[in-house]
Amino acid sequence: MPAPIRLRELIRTIRTARTQAEEREMIQKECAAIRSSFREEDNTYRCRNVAKLLYMHMLGYPAHFGQLECLKLIASQKFTDKRIGYLGAMLLLDERQDVHLLMTNCIKNDLNHSTQYVQGLALCTLGCMGSSEMCRDLAGEVEKLLKTSNSYLRKKAALCAVHVIRKVPELMEMFLPATKNLLNEKNHGVLHTSVVLLTEMCERSPDMLAHFRKVSLVPQLVRILKNLIMSGYSPEHDVSGISDPFLQVRILRLLRILGRNDDDSSEAMNDILAQVATNTETSKNVGNAILYETVLTIMDIKSESGLRVLAINILGRFLLNNDKNIRYVALTSLLKTVQTDHNAVQRHRSTIVDCLKDLDVSIKRRAMELSFALVNGNNVRGMMKELLYFLDSCEPEFKADCASGIFLAAEKYAPSKRWHIDTIMRVLTTAGSYVRDDAVPNLIQLITNSVEMHAYTVQRLYKAILGDYSQQPLVQVASWCIGEYGDLLVSGQCEEEEPIQVTEDEVLDILESVLISNMSASVTRGYALTAIMKLSTRFTCTVNRIKKVVSIYGSSIDVELQQRAVEYNALFKKYDHMRPALLERMPVMEKVTTNGPAEIVQTNGETETAVLETKPPPSGLQPANQANDLLDLLGESDIIPVIPTAPTSKPAYAGGELLDLLGDLNLTDSPVSAPAPQIAQPPFLLDGLTTQPLFNDIAAGIPPITAYNKNGLKIDFTFERSNTNPSVTVITIQASNSTELDMTDFVFQAAVPKTFQLQLLSPSSSVIPAFNSGTITQVIKVLNPQKQQLRMRIKLTYNHKGSAMQDLAEVNNFPPQSWQ
Repeated sequence: MPAPIRLRELIRTIRTARTQAEEREMIQKECAAIRSSFREEDNTYRCRNVAKLLYMHMLGYPAHFGQLECLKLIASQKFTDKRIGYLGAMLLLDERQDVHLLMTNCIKNDLNHSTQYVQGLALCTLGCMGSSEMCRDLAGEVEKLLKTSNSYLRKKAALCAVHVIRKVPELMEMFLPATKNLLNEKNHGVLHTSVVLLTEMCERSPDMLAHFRKVSLVPQLVRILKNLIMSGYSPEHDVSGISDPFLQVRILRLLRILGRNDDDSSEAMNDILAQVATNTETSKNVGNAILYETVLTIMDIKSESGLRVLAINILGRFLLNNDKNIRYVALTSLLKTVQTDHNAVQRHRSTIVDCLKDLDVSIKRRAMELSFALVNGNNVRGMMKELLYFLDSCEPEFKADCASGIFLAAEKYAPSKRWHIDTIMRVLTTAGSYVRDDAVPNLIQLITNSVEMHAYTVQRLYKAILGDYSQQPLVQVASWCIGEYGDLLVSGQCEEEEPIQVTEDEVLDILESVLISNMSASVTRGYALTAIMKLSTRFTCTVNRIKKVVSIYGSSIDVELQQRAVEYNALFKKYDHMRPALLERMPVMEKVTTNGPAEIVQTNGETETAVLETKPPPSGLQPANQANDLLDLLGESDIIPVIPTAPTSKPAYAGGELLDLLGDLNLTDSPVSAPAPQIAQPPFLLDGLTTQPLFNDIAAGIPPITAYNKNGLKIDFTFERSNTNPSVTVITIQASNSTELDMTDFVFQAAVPKTFQLQLLSPSSSVIPAFNSGTITQVIKVLNPQKQQLRMRIKLTYNHKGSAMQDLAEVNNFPPQSWQ
């Protein structure tokens, strides 16, 4: 046969191909020639053919038929053959294929070869694709090479040992004696790989970590790091004026592991960390990388307060960098540290707020999250002004999270009720269609409780919706307030600002416009119709007009509006003497203590209580079949949910709350069997908002547990017991997310046996930030009068990476102190 073409000629030929089909034809022709050569056992050109095959493999073409030829090259005595053979083995073989086990003996022989370069090839291959079986067989050979005086072999043996430890962790102790002298080496390659090996051992074994702390590993690392900082120019290791930044970063990471939760180790490294932080050049990206690693180390160990302030100041300087990646890294790091070093981060508030104007959406999101974390009672006015400006100009994908954050911050730090109301109204005006479902009832409750602000609020809301019904939550709140306080609007009693002159007909014109507007949702029309009905007891001159409007909607094609109108008509005709009492002004409401209906479930005579929702439903109660989602965990097929809303039972059909007040109206034209979620919780009744807190006076002292840890989501339970009532256990949920993307729309649900009573309070958020940069907290209160062992079944739902996730789990490992 003629000699096959060289690799260089094959590359040149393939590059001349003008189309994909032409390239495939060339590859297939050459593969056929290579196969023929392999069949004829052509030893002369085997190396050349395997090299060409590897190039084709890198282009994405199949090259599996060359696996055995690689083994033949490895067995050859020529270094050039071994080099190509080992390269082919690393590219074409892995531990899933049994063929790789045939290499074990060849690698063992080459590890004992007289030539260091052959030994290096064997170490590289074993460290790249060695299976657990190969690692067990060859770990002794690697350990011998780790003790050799040859620095070329020691650095490769150290990396190979890292792979062996990852595959077979129980072999870790074999390499412990060899690590004693690794850090005394002058060669930077050996030092680098040694630090990698020590890091791997410390991360995988708490015993190893304790051992290295005892043998004073920290002073050795501090000495090496100090030499790197103080050494002069070294052309071999210099990168942009910094001596071996890769080794510095590796040492800082190992120091972080050694100093975590250890006072002595942390104290030993405080000085060198301060030295690195102050002496490292920041004009180049290399220096920024070292500074960032230094900051992470300072924040993770038990460092001095002055050192932590220095670290946060470094992150503050990063925020002024032109590189977007550095700014993003700084914001993410500050978000992780803001809870522990709040005052130090506050110093950089203006710079953080400026990042809200950045064009990069990732930087904007991190800056928004950090801005909310910085809000407190002293700066709430200024921060809210900036965040409202951001809400007005930001992209739609930010509006929902920003609006929720403003609501939470305003509720927590509002300096006055008027400021609180103005802020929430500004949010509803700016981004009303993006707010959470609970924004409307929360604002209604706030307005109801602010008695002195009723006239001011209804006037502001009336002016806000004049001619603009696009922001549905704003229209809903305005309709409710006009229905409740329409008499104050018409009388012009507002003292906070100049009153406006409004007639009863003008007010009704607005509400009727909401009813007929194409932009109004069914829920909004329900608010408007109810408001018109309530105005029949506040207005004196327009009662006949109100009756006419109500009667018109008695034949509406919208079943919800039809049912309301029919009931209101009956109120006018049959129960007119009760109308003023039924539609009187709402009293001051207590704070909401639950975020969803408590379901009582009966299963064969046994009752189990479950709180099904951790965020308010959009409106009304859920259909019974939806209520069974979590309770399917109980394994019973005859689950019958009964929804208690008052000491005496109410009809479970739509509109039952109102009809219960009136008795049985025998309204045969109302489709009471059809689900009508909105009427089940009429806006003017706000059923569920007056629930009283069950438990108070809590004392701590119970060890926490991890209730769930899967797919990057971790749920921790911490416990407290009541001083006044020992039967009460308060469980605080902390949900964290270690993945690289946020988990959104997070909902936690729980069920407990019949002997317990369970109350689930509001979550702090519905978004769990990535990289463990924040947590969601939520409180469960459990009443256990019989002191029985606590059991709980939980259901978790959330969106992650564009997919809806759902999981079920059972928690049975509650500590005895939590229930005995």
